[in-house]
Amino acid sequence: MSKQTVHSDRAPRAIGPYSQGIWAGDTLYLSGQLGTDPATGCLAEGVENQTHAAMRNIGAILDAAGLTYDSIVKTTIFVQDLRDFAKVNEVYASYFAGAYPARSCVQVAALPKGGLVEIECVAMK
Repeated sequence: MSKQTVHSDRAPRAIGPYSQGIWAGDTLYLSGQLGTDPATGCLAEGVENQTHAAMRNIGAILDAAGLTYDSIVKTTIFVQDLRDFAKVNEVYASYFAGAYPARSCVQVAALPKGGLVEIECVAMK
């Protein structure tokens, strides 16, 4: 099976040796997205704004691949503080119109750049 990279200039550049997304057959794997503004490279203020920014970054990569949020089948959310779970949930839910993807959410000790939330996902054609 061949792999193809997916890149969007409307999402932040990778901050390490990884791709924004990789097609493997009909499955698109998106790297974790922080709540970063792609133009400035700065994190948004607060967990709600960071969650919106992360979801917009995901949307930009999906769009570059010809997909939408409805194409997502699985997400993993990493939060710096599990007490932010309800706030993250509220923002996250607003990006889906129909059936929600399968999902995991875990608290982590730290995220790159001091982020409060990071979201990765898997999508299908």
